[in-house]
Amino acid sequence: MVSMLFWNVNRKPNQDFVANLAKRQEIDVLMLVECLIEPGVLLTSLNSFGEPTYFFAPGHCEKIKIYTKFSEEYIKPIFENDRLTIRHLELPAKKDILLAVTHFPSKLYWNNASQYQECQNLAAYIEAAEHEIGHSRTILVGDLNMNPFEDGIVGTKGLHSVMSRKIAMKRHRVVLGRSYSFFYNPMWSLLGDGTRGPPGTYFYTRPEHVVLFWNIFDQVLVRPDLLDRFKNEDLNILDSDGDEKFLSKSGLPKRNISDHLPISFKLNI
Repeated sequence: MVSMLFWNVNRKPNQDFVANLAKRQEIDVLMLVECLIEPGVLLTSLNSFGEPTYFFAPGHCEKIKIYTKFSEEYIKPIFENDRLTIRHLELPAKKDILLAVTHFPSKLYWNNASQYQECQNLAAYIEAAEHEIGHSRTILVGDLNMNPFEDGIVGTKGLHSVMSRKIAMKRHRVVLGRSYSFFYNPMWSLLGDGTRGPPGTYFYTRPEHVVLFWNIFDQVLVRPDLLDRFKNEDLNILDSDGDEKFLSKSGLPKRNISDHLPISFKLNI
């Protein structure tokens, strides 16, 4: 079982919170965005508990930082740009997978139409990597800056992710003679009050007529070929590092820690 955690740390010096999360959640792969913490500083915190030792897995995408319990040789980049790294995760005696991590452009600067069009590029990058490696055991993780129901996430030319395992297991669907591969998006199950954790990963409000308040911008999307190795109950939105609560008394993210909540999940590879 490989345990993973993703967090947008909002440019805060959160090395102690990150280290506590890594320890308490027994994280094997740690993915951070908006992280200004120097690798040496974060490694000192991560390794302050003793074994196991964490390593920095460098890449050319400066917006995404990855730390692992194993050598970087097992998680090599095969494609990167300014906001995306796609890693080929090949651990000894385990099934190799593709791990795509992204920090998508924010709604502060891009409208919905622009995000949707860029999702087409993201989907194409992932499909090209799958073609290069020769399989589609792929998981996409990141701050997508979109909710699970938005066009870029659900559209055929975008990420084409669905809320149902049964539908995703059809692997693709055809529209006007062209086939489009599915992702499964388990984040739908974590949106709102009827869930086992916070109502979302990101909260904001504005003085306008339509406001969602809670959003799930931070997401995990799973290809059908990995669904037999992924359980929904192993996916969580975390509101504490075990010592410090990340939510205020009013139930909102503490901005002095981060405006996003971290997500963790496991893969049986």
